Amino acid sequence: MLAGAFLGLGAVAMMDEVLFHQILHWHHFYDKSTTSAGLVSDGLFHAFSWFATVAGFYLVVMSVRDGKLWVRALLGGFVTGVGAFQLYDGLVQHKLFGLHQIRYEVDLLPYDLTWNILAGALLVVGLTIIASTYRQASPSVASQ
Repeated sequence: MLAGAFLGLGAVAMMDEVLFHQILHWHHFYDKSTTSAGLVSDGLFHAFSWFATVAGFYLVVMSVRDGKLWVRALLGGFVTGVGAFQLYDGLVQHKLFGLHQIRYEVDLLPYDLTWNILAGALLVVGLTIIASTYRQASPSVASQ
């Protein structure tokens, strides 16, 4: 499950970086300074997403090696990681800290609602997959 969470977090962070920062130019990770500072913050954000992805792949390899890879738990972890990152991004980075907004010079409400509702739904779906995976597992397997 942790491998999936790292993979989901890394994948959605990379997608965010490439789509919203580089292709659409909607924002940088940190928009409260110069463009140069924004680009440096984007680079650090991209490095973080890459490290999370590498950590996820490492954990998958270790699980396969140990014969403990549960595909459903991996999927549930992935979806949970995506939802958790998106919800953290939408609530903490956008609203609490104000590091950046999804877009500028537009009405933010539709963007914020879509972003955060989708994030919450993904988080619930991921956690539901994880819970059902562990409920279906026998006690001896679940304790591994």
